[in-house]
Amino acid sequence: MDLIEAPSPNFDARKAPPSMIVLHYTGMQTGEGALARLRDLQAKVSSHYLVEEDGRIFRLVPEERRAWHAGAGGWRDVTDVNGASIGIEIVNPGHEFGYRAFPDAQIEAVMALLEAIRDRWSIEDRDIVGHSDTAPARKEDPGELFPWRRLAEAGHGLWSDADAAPGQPLGQGDEGPGVFVLQAGLKRLGYALPPSGKFDADTAQVVRAFQRHWRPEQVDGVADGQTRARLVALLRLT
Repeated sequence: MDLIEAPSPNFDARKAPPSMIVLHYTGMQTGEGALARLRDLQAKVSSHYLVEEDGRIFRLVPEERRAWHAGAGGWRDVTDVNGASIGIEIVNPGHEFGYRAFPDAQIEAVMALLEAIRDRWSIEDRDIVGHSDTAPARKEDPGELFPWRRLAEAGHGLWSDADAAPGQPLGQGDEGPGVFVLQAGLKRLGYALPPSGKFDADTAQVVRAFQRHWRPEQVDGVADGQTRARLVALLRLT
């Protein structure tokens, strides 16, 4: 795998080895613009890698250093996501500038990069996540068009095609034991969501993030039977 060196000054020291990988889309109009921003000292943002649509891979920050890609958020017991993760920016204009499918060459490069990273570090499938998983209230990337299933079939990440569970959909305003069980399951998977038994706006944001990753055909923040079934199936894989 060929890497193009494009060092960024935006990093600091890690306190522990990386235990997760966070995938992003760049959300800018061009890959060149995204690369420039990730290397701009004044911007104070970076990632370890950037993957262009044609499959070129740029290395910006050594994996042994803490890049600045995730911001505030959490996953499982991690609250300093930057400190625990390797960040991969994937060139795509995102929802703001004309979100589109990710080319095959780009995804093949991402999968090759994931394999190489995991050869060096101990990272579980459940800890290969999107930016929207770690920050549901702020982020949408890499979004519902990202081929998470394809990555999982290649051995990187989790996936399930479980049949729909019985029962009425759960949405904002609902409350009771069913909501509590849903919230507890999302928290067990990794989301920072304390179970309350009330389906509030925070719960809707987390459900929407879950759907972007594991139920991309429906991203509405409503926990229908398919969403709940996939959550249960994923928990069985962890």
